[in-house]
Amino acid sequence: MLDLGFVSAILPDYNLENVLKFASQHGFKCVELMCWPKDNSEARRYAGVTHIDVDDLDAQTVAYIQNRTKEYGVSISGLGYYPNPLDPDPAKAEYYREHIKKIIRAAALLKVPVVNTFIGRNPKLTVTENLNLFAEHWPALVKEAEQHNIKIGIENCPMWYTDDEWPGGKNLATTPAIWKRMFEIIPSPTLGLNYDPSHLIWQMMDEIRPIYDFKDRLHHIHLKDVKVYRDKLNEVGIMANPSLYHSPKLPGLGDVNWRAFFAALTDVRYRGPVVIEVEDKAYEGSLRDVQAAILTSRNYVKQFLA
Repeated sequence: MLDLGFVSAILPDYNLENVLKFASQHGFKCVELMCWPKDNSEARRYAGVTHIDVDDLDAQTVAYIQNRTKEYGVSISGLGYYPNPLDPDPAKAEYYREHIKKIIRAAALLKVPVVNTFIGRNPKLTVTENLNLFAEHWPALVKEAEQHNIKIGIENCPMWYTDDEWPGGKNLATTPAIWKRMFEIIPSPTLGLNYDPSHLIWQMMDEIRPIYDFKDRLHHIHLKDVKVYRDKLNEVGIMANPSLYHSPKLPGLGDVNWRAFFAALTDVRYRGPVVIEVEDKAYEGSLRDVQAAILTSRNYVKQFLA
């Protein structure tokens, strides 16, 4: 009913075949594969990983990828690329948007249903000003996806973790109120959410209600937990850099109500991928730690899956 997978960004030193092999050996049904440009200089944690190079995707490579997924019995839940398509530098923003279009075309060739990304944001502008940028630049991306019968899953991460992202973060799609405006501006069902409950938690919001309110926009699901450290929050307050009072955790080790979360997914009849995203710093010491993080997450989540 729900296909369990993981995000390949946590295995940057594995090639595509080794990612699929690891997934197959450990009972995963799918993976979300990262598609950053090979020549990018993105240094952010978990960014810049390329398991499919869409700039070098000819018929032979497509056949190779499809044969490997068939061989290992692991599907591709989505293609992932998470830049800032509304970057205040117009040249960068245009580059990011063009690469998203390339990934959409690659998804069509590979018969992958979803491309996951961010809306982007100019952190120095207001929400209203950024919605205007969204209305200017995103219709072309959605049109590209419609033409290729591909869905776009927008992750709801605020992308506010470092001081250079102050004050608004680098992703507009952070709250249900903003999602509603996005879907009013671009009503196409092609545009939806790659929903991650953890980001609602540290924004002091209900992480379960959006599953019901946006059930028709759930194109992909990320499974990540988060721990809000109340003692630190009491010192710095919610206006501080969010990294000062919270940390991503493995599913089950934070504050997400996973029983209610999976109950909601079944209530709305969600049928699709639920993909573990590992960003827990406690599991970054070695490759063995990373593998343990993926498998520990799998073991916890499996109680809710057939």
